[in-house]
Amino acid sequence: MARAGPSRTQRSQRAPQPSQSQSQRPVRGSRRAAVEEDEDENAGDDDDQDMDINGSQARLADADAELDRRASDLVRFALFMEQKRTLIRREDINKKVLASNSRSFNSVFERAQKLLKKTFAMELVELQSRNYREQDHVVAGDDLQEARNATGIKKKTAAAGSKTYILRSVLDPVIIEEAARMDERLYEEQIADSQEDGDDDDDMPRSYGCIISWSTTDQLGALGVLHAILAFILVSGRSMTDLDLRAHLKRLGLTSNESISMNAQSTHKSLPIDTYLGQLMKQGYIDRVKLGDTKAAGGKRGRAPAATQANPDEIQAFEWHWGHRSYSEIGEQAIATFVAEFMVERNRDDDAEDDDEDGTTTRGRGKGRARGENGGGDKKLKNVYGAIERAAGGNLSDVK
Repeated sequence: MARAGPSRTQRSQRAPQPSQSQSQRPVRGSRRAAVEEDEDENAGDDDDQDMDINGSQARLADADAELDRRASDLVRFALFMEQKRTLIRREDINKKVLASNSRSFNSVFERAQKLLKKTFAMELVELQSRNYREQDHVVAGDDLQEARNATGIKKKTAAAGSKTYILRSVLDPVIIEEAARMDERLYEEQIADSQEDGDDDDDMPRSYGCIISWSTTDQLGALGVLHAILAFILVSGRSMTDLDLRAHLKRLGLTSNESISMNAQSTHKSLPIDTYLGQLMKQGYIDRVKLGDTKAAGGKRGRAPAATQANPDEIQAFEWHWGHRSYSEIGEQAIATFVAEFMVERNRDDDAEDDDEDGTTTRGRGKGRARGENGGGDKKLKNVYGAIERAAGGNLSDVK
């Protein structure tokens, strides 16, 4: 029997099979087209990457320029506040310098520090908190501390920073001392220039023949009273009642009715002593504490004294301490050295006057004594410094 062949319908449904050469040609063309498409996509991706890099670099440049501008604003703000001896608070920096970008405080602060040191030889210093400073003065061997150590109870440590800043010079003290030393040639030239200009006004600053002239910068009289007040408080055990402080000031001729003279740079020619004490409190040099409220935190701050003389009972209820600015700007060691040098030099001058009045010291004996005094000057200075340290009640701290 003959085999039946495929029907017409089945033959029409079968697709013609291409040859091997015919099947390879379309594949090669599709591969070439795919490669070209990939190259176009890669080129597009490269362009997008270049645009992203350029955009990111532009954003970084803008952010860096904005950081520089904020740092310059902080430097300008700090210099303005320091000119008035006003404390610089972090909240004021956030409000007046950083505005709504307070998270960038650390970056702006670091860049402003570099600018201050390089341009003005100054730096921003954060003042220690009062609680932390009071804990630092506590002697580790008191009964309370020993009881805590025995029971294992740890005292809560206060935060060291107060989020309050001041500007402080970074110049070496030796450089400042040499710059303030009088040079005879410079002094003669300054005197000659003042005579040519006809500066005979008593209010004009005097020339001292030195690079740094304190007469044209600070209030010398007010600055001297401040150092005297800090010295009184330090040698009284780091605290002094208001009555005792006024008694010491009265011995210097500064009663409540007296005023402290200011130079031409001040808005006032003089300030009453009570107003000056209130100004020192605002500037952070001294602090007024109410007696009976002294706790671990150091006590409750009192208001600035009124311009009129207060009731003696109310005066007795307060005592004076160093402010946090004095610890960071002046330091206990500097005040102790100032007092020790003053007392040693004064005793030396008194001895010299006594010898001149007696007339018993010959020239040879005088030279020998001078050499002996110069050799023993350091020893006397150390003895007086040690006495001041004991009177203060402990180790004296340097600027912090």
